[in-house]
Amino acid sequence: MISFGSNTKVYLAAGATDMRKAVNGLMVLVQDVLEADPFSSHLFVFCNRLKDKIKILYWHNNGFWLLYRRLEKQRFWWLASGEQISVEITPRELGWLMEGLDITQIKAHTKVSSSLF
Repeated sequence: MISFGSNTKVYLAAGATDMRKAVNGLMVLVQDVLEADPFSSHLFVFCNRLKDKIKILYWHNNGFWLLYRRLEKQRFWWLASGEQISVEITPRELGWLMEGLDITQIKAHTKVSSSLF
C-alpha cells in the first residue's frame, strides 16, 4: 500500500479537469498550471466538471501512482475556478473530502500542546 511521508502536502487544483488525462497530462498541469514539481512526493488532486470523479497524482520512489475515484450518485465538494489556482489542504481534510464532506464547513478541535513537558 502507499505510505505518505509526514511532510507530504495535498494540493487541490481548482476548477474542472479533463478526466481523460492520464499521468503525463496531469504532470503537465502540475508543472504549467499549478507551477509545482510533480516529482515532489506531494498529492495533486483533480476533479471533473460534474464533480463525480477525482484523480490523484502522486510520485513515490521510482514511479507515479494515479488514483481514481468515481461516485455513482453523489458529488464531491470542489473549489470553483477563480483567483486561486490551487489550495493546500491536510491529508486529514483529503480523507474528509473523499467521504463527501465539504471541508470548508468542518471545524475540528484545535491542536493543543502541553507546556508541562
